[in-house]
Amino acid sequence: MERYDVAIIGGGPAGSATAITLGRLGWRVLLADSAPVGRFRVGEGFPPAARSLLNDLGLLDGFLAAGHRTSHGNVSLWGSDEPHMDDFIFHTHGQGYQLDRAAFDSQLRAAARQVGVSVRESTRLSQTADEDGFHLRLAHDGYEHLAHSRWLIDAGGRPAVFARQQGAQRMENDRLVAFYLLLHSSQGTDQDGRTLVEAVESGWWYSVLLPSGERLVTYLSDLDLLDRQRLLNSEGLWQQLAQTRLLSPLCQTHGYRPGTSVHGMDASSGRLSVFHGSRWAAVGDAALSFDPLSSQGIATALYCGQHCARAVHEALQGDPEALAGYADLLTRIYTAYLDNRQQFYGMEKRWGESTFWNRRQVRETPSQPR
Repeated sequence: MERYDVAIIGGGPAGSATAITLGRLGWRVLLADSAPVGRFRVGEGFPPAARSLLNDLGLLDGFLAAGHRTSHGNVSLWGSDEPHMDDFIFHTHGQGYQLDRAAFDSQLRAAARQVGVSVRESTRLSQTADEDGFHLRLAHDGYEHLAHSRWLIDAGGRPAVFARQQGAQRMENDRLVAFYLLLHSSQGTDQDGRTLVEAVESGWWYSVLLPSGERLVTYLSDLDLLDRQRLLNSEGLWQQLAQTRLLSPLCQTHGYRPGTSVHGMDASSGRLSVFHGSRWAAVGDAALSFDPLSSQGIATALYCGQHCARAVHEALQGDPEALAGYADLLTRIYTAYLDNRQQFYGMEKRWGESTFWNRRQVRETPSQPR
């Protein structure tokens, strides 16, 4: 039976950043991710300020050489009938990027391997607690492998399955969901690398040009306000897109048509009721999840992954207060996020009778467990 100091569930940016930091600190780390290798993931915007986080992880040079599409800013139809342009050339940190998420996640995992982390892809991890930590069962391609870890970190995304098994509750502030679709065009004329954002009466859209040449379009609204059956049909979402003022003309100009089926995903704002417990902690979307409007999901995952790793490092060395400081950091991040979210949604006042927008004009009541 292989023995580890820390096992991490989930190999996205948060899990990988945690693994890299712990590996560099000299701990025996297992990183297990259950998703099929190369599966498409939404989460493509990489803001300019996040470059410093990659530099902290020692990954910036490799990232810049990987060929991610440059993003020079944002164009938004939000709070006004006239488009607003935010050009990154006027920002301190320069340009941003539209990520090839499969390549980005692969780079992070490769960096984890280089510092001695045992990376298991397409592997489902289950656990049983004991007095020294957790017995692990790793299932991959029909085979099972046993291991043991002193600590376990949930970086498995919004479901936070392990953290909830330990008694944590998911506290949500809204019911936002996203429906996304990849568009294809044979023309090859679209070169606009900016993120496009457009508010509509019952929600909002965003779109980016991916490194593959496909254009991602995503519609967001509250779960109880949607006709899910219609929107899960590519033609239904395409018809909804045809009503937009910014995105629809762009798609017509470049000859886009739906190229894949529609997929839905949770995009709500939420946090765990507790972020750590006996020999465990949560990080990334498992701990805090953000509205895509914030564009801070990946950056916060990298940032909190490093802080989670340092807190666990101190806890493994006998500091009983290390995780309390980490929990306080997450609480402050989420509180600031809610304040910023209210400010940005409050800018849109064109639809005074809209349930979606009226819900966001005032600060929500304390989040409720779900």
